Amino acid sequence: MPEYGYFLSCEQYGPAELIEQARMAEQAGFQALWISDHYHPWNDEQGQSPFVWSVIGALSEAVSLPIETAVTCPTVRMHPAVVAQAAATSAVMTNNRFRLGVGSGEALNEHILGDHWPPAHVRLDMLEEAIQVMRRLFTGEEVNHHGPHYTVENARLYTVPDEPIPIDISGFGPAATQLASRVGDGYITVSPDESMVEQYRKGGGGGKLVSGGTKVCYGTDKEEAVRTVHRLWANEQLPGELGQVLPSPAHFEQAQQLVTEDMVRENRVCGDDLDEHVAELKQFADAGFDRVYVNQIGPDLRGFFDFYRTKVLPQLQQSV
Repeated sequence: MPEYGYFLSCEQYGPAELIEQARMAEQAGFQALWISDHYHPWNDEQGQSPFVWSVIGALSEAVSLPIETAVTCPTVRMHPAVVAQAAATSAVMTNNRFRLGVGSGEALNEHILGDHWPPAHVRLDMLEEAIQVMRRLFTGEEVNHHGPHYTVENARLYTVPDEPIPIDISGFGPAATQLASRVGDGYITVSPDESMVEQYRKGGGGGKLVSGGTKVCYGTDKEEAVRTVHRLWANEQLPGELGQVLPSPAHFEQAQQLVTEDMVRENRVCGDDLDEHVAELKQFADAGFDRVYVNQIGPDLRGFFDFYRTKVLPQLQQSV
């Protein structure tokens, strides 16, 4: 049976709210935490975007759950040597309960310093080199590196955990999944696609951790929940590579005008139907995922956590 975790959304909530949600998640029986790493929200309605590494420091004191970034881009906005220091400190503060989830990023967050936004294949090359640099730094030894994308000179992390930090790689297509299977300690995706899990495992991932995530909007009024999702997270229904190339929240707001409430109703669990919530998470289990994370979009957080504590999580455990 998979472990079920809670997905903390830095795009929608400020630091204090995220910490409180983590406490509520632990009390409700969730077994792990994902936390997003963004410079911007996807749109102004979401309205937040705290610095994830500060929040992780607070989480390390507030809860005892494992924590993973989902996901950090260690290639453009932040140099991998700096990400390595942040991740190493997080691992020390959480007593080795931290995993570093990484991906090739989105222009929305990564182009803010005016750097060129490379095409996908170049971003994957940059990600692979960044992972190599970070793993060397995690040893605590001095690192000198002169590669095609990054230079590191006389860099040494003095605060490092006593165990290697797992690096899980996000992949939504074959190329990124192949990279994850070849060099990752685990695989992250947000679609319950059994074929991608199979590609990862057969490509070299073997029995390593496969994690997936989804969003729901719990509420007693289904249509109000649909409207809430449409207002806050319509961007998730945009097709193709728009999520990787649009450069600002304003551009996402323009694009998501194409998303209708019917599209949300068909593709996102809204309301308080127990069977729908269970089915949404169970499809990840059926596709071979080891951990499944869920995020509550709507304002009724107390209702969500009570619903999952008393009904959804127990039923998932019984369905094995």
